[in-house]
Amino acid sequence: MTLEERIIASKTSIFKAVFPNTTNHYDTLFGGTAMHMMDEVAFITATRFSRQIMVTVRSDRIDFKKSIPAGTIVELIGQVTKVGNTSLKVNVEIYIEQMYAEGRELAVHGDFTFVAIDENKKPVQVIK
Repeated sequence: MTLEERIIASKTSIFKAVFPNTTNHYDTLFGGTAMHMMDEVAFITATRFSRQIMVTVRSDRIDFKKSIPAGTIVELIGQVTKVGNTSLKVNVEIYIEQMYAEGRELAVHGDFTFVAIDENKKPVQVIK
C-alpha cells in the first residue's frame, strides 16, 4: 500500500450527540471534552494508519471557531497530514449538525502529533 493509500484508508469519522452531561453552564460542550474527543479520534486515525502502538506527544493550535450547543450532533474527522521517521501528525475537525435541520458548520480544528513506540516505550520507525 502506498503512503497516499494508507492516509486515505486511515481517515476516521465518528459521530456523537452532545448531551447535557457534557456541557457547561452556558449549555455548550466543555472545551476539555472536545479536546478529549479530538485526541481519541486522532489516536484511532494514527493507529489505523500505522497499526503500531502510538502515543500522543503534542497537541497544536486547537482553534475553537464556534461553540457546540447541547442537543446537536457532532462529526469528528481525523486525517493524517504528515508522516515523519518516528512520528506522524493528525488533523482533527469537529463539525456541528443541528438534529432537526440541514447543514453543518466547522466548530473546532486542531493538530495532534503521535510517536510510534515499542514494548519498552522507546520510539520506533513509523510503518509507512
